[in-house]
Amino acid sequence: MNTRLTYTLADGVATLHLDDGKANAMGIDMLAAINAALDRAEKEAKVVVLHGRDGVFSAGFDLKVFARGGPEVATMLDAGLRLCARLVGYPLPVIAVCTGHALALGAILLNCCDARIGTLGTARIQVNEVRIGMTLPLSSLEAMRRKLAPAHFQAATTLGIPFTPESALVAGFFEEVVVADALAATVARWSADLASLDTATFTSNKRRVNEATLAAMNAALEVDVAGLAATGAKT
Repeated sequence: MNTRLTYTLADGVATLHLDDGKANAMGIDMLAAINAALDRAEKEAKVVVLHGRDGVFSAGFDLKVFARGGPEVATMLDAGLRLCARLVGYPLPVIAVCTGHALALGAILLNCCDARIGTLGTARIQVNEVRIGMTLPLSSLEAMRRKLAPAHFQAATTLGIPFTPESALVAGFFEEVVVADALAATVARWSADLASLDTATFTSNKRRVNEATLAAMNAALEVDVAGLAATGAKT
């Protein structure tokens, strides 16, 4: 579908393999490619797997766009925040496969997925906005609040503490962390299990469980977008 994203469908599982050759930066093109793939998967799949490239899930928003400035910054930030809300409300199970570092929006996106699988090693999982002089959007905080343990939520957001895969599991960034050699089999096991669920029942339950979170995210998103317009997209 896109040089940054490869879409495959097998046994009802749509795999969105993200690979821009570098840090899987969430620029405008990458975000558009993910949304297009989600549109397609909603029509033909039972499960979506959002899979990072070797060594990195995503390092967050595209810093080159920030450096250039201009209206693209607001467009990119708006698209990224809306993707977070879309994943929380998406009608199919979404599995995030984190094969390495997940930073800033990359770490936030993990918390917007239904199941998260990581790999053991030296990867860094970090909501590092406070470390790079940025204020976290309100809507992203609501997304993380639904998954992270309260004490770890504070450490992750207010302090920007980096987590190892092992400590990220304890904090709530992952459901399971495995050695790299076991990753493919683990993803296959999760995919097959979630594909066996009745889609209508899953969608109904997910909507009920996330109703309050989605309402809070959507309300916060309006504040975030208004802030982007008022400040020229500097967050």
